[in-house]
Amino acid sequence: MARTLLAIYPHSARRYDEMLKADGEVRPHWRPFFEHLDAVSPEDMHQRLDFADRRIQENGVTYNVYADPNGADRPWALDPVPLIIPPDEWAEVSSAVAQRATLLNAILADLYGEQTLLAKGLLPPALVYGQHGFLWPCQGIKPPGGIWLHHYAVDLARSPNGRWWVIADRTQAPSGAGYALENRLVVSRVFPEMFRDLHVQHLADFFRDHQDGLAALAPVEGDEQPHIVLLTPGPYNETYFEHAYLARYLGFPLVEGQDLTVRGDTVYLKTLRGLKRVHVILRRQDDDYCDPLELRGDSALGIPGLINVARAGRVTIANALGSGLLASGALMGFLPAICRHLLGEKLAMPSVGTWWCGEKPALDYVKENFDDLVIKPAYPTQRMEPVFGHELEGEAREEMLRRIEARPHAYVAQEMVNLAQAPTWSRAHERRLIARPVGLRAYAVVNAEGEYSVMPGGLTRVAQGAGARIISMQRGGASKDTWVLTNGPVSEFTLLKPSFGVRDLVRAGANLTSRVVENLFWLGRYSERFDDSARLLRVALARLVDVGGEKTAAVASVMELAERLKVLPTPEEDSEPAEGGEHVLLEAIYDPAQPGSLAANIRSLMWSATHVRERLSLDHWHSLNRLQREQQAAQKKHPTLTEAIAFLDRVLLVSSSLNGFAMDNMTRDDGWRFLIIGRRLERLSFLARGIAGFLRMDSARGQGCLEWLLEMADSIITYRSRYSRQAELLPVIDLLVFDESNPHGVMFQVNVLSRYLERMAHELGADYDARLSTASERLRKFSLEQFEHLQFSQCRSCAPCDELATLLEDLVAAAGHLSDGLGMRYFTHVGDVSRQTMAL
Repeated sequence: MARTLLAIYPHSARRYDEMLKADGEVRPHWRPFFEHLDAVSPEDMHQRLDFADRRIQENGVTYNVYADPNGADRPWALDPVPLIIPPDEWAEVSSAVAQRATLLNAILADLYGEQTLLAKGLLPPALVYGQHGFLWPCQGIKPPGGIWLHHYAVDLARSPNGRWWVIADRTQAPSGAGYALENRLVVSRVFPEMFRDLHVQHLADFFRDHQDGLAALAPVEGDEQPHIVLLTPGPYNETYFEHAYLARYLGFPLVEGQDLTVRGDTVYLKTLRGLKRVHVILRRQDDDYCDPLELRGDSALGIPGLINVARAGRVTIANALGSGLLASGALMGFLPAICRHLLGEKLAMPSVGTWWCGEKPALDYVKENFDDLVIKPAYPTQRMEPVFGHELEGEAREEMLRRIEARPHAYVAQEMVNLAQAPTWSRAHERRLIARPVGLRAYAVVNAEGEYSVMPGGLTRVAQGAGARIISMQRGGASKDTWVLTNGPVSEFTLLKPSFGVRDLVRAGANLTSRVVENLFWLGRYSERFDDSARLLRVALARLVDVGGEKTAAVASVMELAERLKVLPTPEEDSEPAEGGEHVLLEAIYDPAQPGSLAANIRSLMWSATHVRERLSLDHWHSLNRLQREQQAAQKKHPTLTEAIAFLDRVLLVSSSLNGFAMDNMTRDDGWRFLIIGRRLERLSFLARGIAGFLRMDSARGQGCLEWLLEMADSIITYRSRYSRQAELLPVIDLLVFDESNPHGVMFQVNVLSRYLERMAHELGADYDARLSTASERLRKFSLEQFEHLQFSQCRSCAPCDELATLLEDLVAAAGHLSDGLGMRYFTHVGDVSRQTMAL
């Protein structure tokens, strides 16, 4: 059986093989796992692969590939065969990684402090000052505990003789530790017996050290408890899954820049219940995006004033701003001498041979040995793919050399490395191991004692093709779990609770961030807005189709109201009258560039939904995606009126399902209440504006207009069941405005809003603008008797209609003031309303 697997497993003398020795024998630390794998039947292995795929899909593990048209939410690629490393070898690797992290932290402290390395010529000034990674505003800042590098990652590879080399340092906001943890949780269940019997070191201690290290460096005062947050650029980042995953695992709130605000020399988290001081920011955001005041002015992701808080020592930023400076590969050639100077010891793990072209001897060497080197950008901010010298010929080769000579400081050359290979299970065959190039990303974090702890293992990355020279997840690479074996007992510590106690129970979202609540609020508003616009457009299209395109009184009036409500664009005074309403209505459905269109509302709805995706079911997320794709596809093929009406029917079905999801599936916490408030405010505004506009329009006096008004308000069935006769103004107005039992009536919305606002005032201690209650009380006093003998079809600008329209418009204005007040009080925390919003 063993011969069957090994007979077709490719062995290369040019590469180090992780599983096989040079003579083709299985390495001792691999032998138990290989024998177990060899004994697994094809059916059993198929089930294990299905389990791994299902687990990744169910957990929503994704890695977004920007260049891939299908890259959004791309499932994480995991090969179930782990990389196995013996304990003695790992002890050397772990010690070298910790030393390197210590060294790089000391370099950062020097470059942003006394700069002795520059003064003594151990680093060329051009290499430091010549790149965007050096942040001048951070010069002189002393982070808490003197720690700049709280979390460090290093990309390692083996030379053909098996020696570990450093390929790249990751010092800004290293990624991958969360994916390594998820890989472990999956693979340890794919091969549970082997994971137990081989005594694989667990990862939980590493993450506990991370927690403890950040907490120890928190600049707390008095009896404050450290408040640590994880800062993410947002859901469109390629590793957003990891940000959310680590935040949950470590117990840190996941925040975006807009969730944080600087007041004085302190950073606060904006929560629904007030401002809460933040002591530590674990950032997954690039340096220059973090503070638009002193760094990148066009950044919409940062926190204005953050660097000033860092200067005051009032916040720990992990990693410290400016740490991205050391991600330059050009620094590698200088590290051995710097290590002897700063640490008084030899650099334990060498970097791959590196030559910075900014020095003439190095430049000369690169030109002479161009074919044996790979050319890379000297600084991380440069956008350039690696260039392999031996692959260039003729004019392309000469052009590359001319570019290097013109700007030598911008290029670095490295020795080409034949990456080690490791066995990977082939998905294309029933039972086969294939060899793929692999590299290891190892991680180190500062612990509570201020020393570096190294993750036992890390993220093993797998190249897509057998002959690949570069491993990149953005190029479609896969990953492996990394098993570091131990000769002693395995730590049983875990951050995942094996069982819950009463104190662990959670029943509602406490201290929700203002951003989450704001997006739920606007999710409610946009959900209702796209429902309202769809109903109005369907009414208009249906009337237009019924009369064969003729502009009857009903068609003219509904088109006029759509213009008043900004669903259709208002014609300019000098414009020619349209030949018909078909084109205008279709654009209002499908054109996202038209303000107020259904397509624009769908886009806004998707924006809000994206930011609260974790609160939406998978089915509802898919239905929204399908709806947007259908709208985009239809826009390109010029749909007919009948097709447009069918599309509007589907839109309203999705809208109903969203409303049902909110009422039936979401827990009744503060976020849910704001979603409902947003929905009721939007419906109140639409109904009140629509009815007021209808009453003021002379065109609405025509035949069939009251019927379409009832359809627009989704109340035609209720009206017919009550009155069984042609629509008349008095009962229509009573049903749509004053009937408190009609969920599509004005006063119903007012009553629901009043109940929620009273409850929030009681629970959150907030007072609200009384204009809504005042306007609604004035509306309640309106006498419907004025409509008893009114001939609506014959009157023009009658006093009762104008009076009711004015009351409804006042109600709309009051609703707008309420919306603004809620935003100031709970979302932005600015102005007078925020004086008493400090969370305790």
